[in-house]
Amino acid sequence: MTRDAITLTGLTKRYTLYENPSDRMKEVFSISGRKRGIEKCVLNNLSLSIEAGMVVGIIGTNGAGKSTLLKLITGVLNPTAGEIKVHGKVAALLELGTGFNPEFTGIKNIYLNGTMMGFSHEEMEQKLQSIIDFADIGDFIYHPVKTYSSGMFARLAFAVAINVEPDILIVDEALSVGDLRFQMKCMDKMKSMMDSGITVLFVSHDINAIRRLCTKTIWLKDGEVHAYGETNKVCDLYMDYLKAGETDINPSEKHFGNVSNVPDEFKLFSENASDVVAEILGITITNDKNQRINEIEILQKVNVTVYYDVYDTSISMPVLGVAIKRIDDEYICGVNTLLDHEIIPWKYGRNHFTLTYQDGIRILGGKYYFDVALFDKTATVPIHYFSRIKDFTVVSAYIGEGICILPHEWRE
Repeated sequence: MTRDAITLTGLTKRYTLYENPSDRMKEVFSISGRKRGIEKCVLNNLSLSIEAGMVVGIIGTNGAGKSTLLKLITGVLNPTAGEIKVHGKVAALLELGTGFNPEFTGIKNIYLNGTMMGFSHEEMEQKLQSIIDFADIGDFIYHPVKTYSSGMFARLAFAVAINVEPDILIVDEALSVGDLRFQMKCMDKMKSMMDSGITVLFVSHDINAIRRLCTKTIWLKDGEVHAYGETNKVCDLYMDYLKAGETDINPSEKHFGNVSNVPDEFKLFSENASDVVAEILGITITNDKNQRINEIEILQKVNVTVYYDVYDTSISMPVLGVAIKRIDDEYICGVNTLLDHEIIPWKYGRNHFTLTYQDGIRILGGKYYFDVALFDKTATVPIHYFSRIKDFTVVSAYIGEGICILPHEWRE
């Protein structure tokens, strides 16, 4: 039966910030009880359960509360309110070397850190040789830590933290220690620990590293859990947020003018629109089963049907264009019937024409939208341009990086 490795209930952490150091003392000895500091809430009533054996990423902008959360779980900080339950021994790669005594030798510091983590002297004796071998700093292991270079110090600290066989491993941007070979050795060790079933919490600004290593991900925003779930979906949401900022990524009807995107609800054709040549009404997105969709699998066949009304049939060889743009307005791809040598219907009244992405849209997961336009025969003069006619989401497994996936194969 699955059990939780970490359970957080109503977890809150607040700090009091003072403009001047003396204000803290004035507040302590104030007879009136006047508050001189400003209270800042870093984590706000956070409740969460993390199953044993999960590799969980934690993402968020600077100041979102990521490092504070890890310090609370490891016991470095105490919560202002709420409860933390941790089941098992914890090893933390936060600030490497925290607790090391510079006057002690490397050997003595290994035993000291083991004691701080709750291991007996006998247990640390059994782990000693594996830690020495992993750190690989030679005879310096018998010298005082204050004589170490920063690289040697980091190697020993990492070796101690990662070789004590914890039940829970906590990592906060601590993978860039030592030279290239040592970094590879660290990653190999961490990967074997993850595969062995220990619980891992991994904080990083490297979203691709989160995608590669983590099965689930927590997105912290303003001290609260904004999203928690399957890594790719949460990372896509987070990247959309970084691209669009506070822009509404689920736009309301105002983005679509005065007509709807659903054909059944398109306004009736008007025979009195003498001053309009043609008018785009909306689009539908369907899959190969002709089912309407708003979420598109990256390699899924997609049909985009454009509905438009024509009032002036004298226009020669009009052009229909469809563009895909990302939520931050980055232009991804535009195609039109002029370039593809297609002729669109142009009869008086209601018309429609379908663009099919036969092999899928092939852009990586996230929020996107369509622009649709009708042009003259040179695709230069817009008859009607409908910006952001419909938003859609691309759903993708972690199969590549960048903006899109190009068809490819590998061989010797």
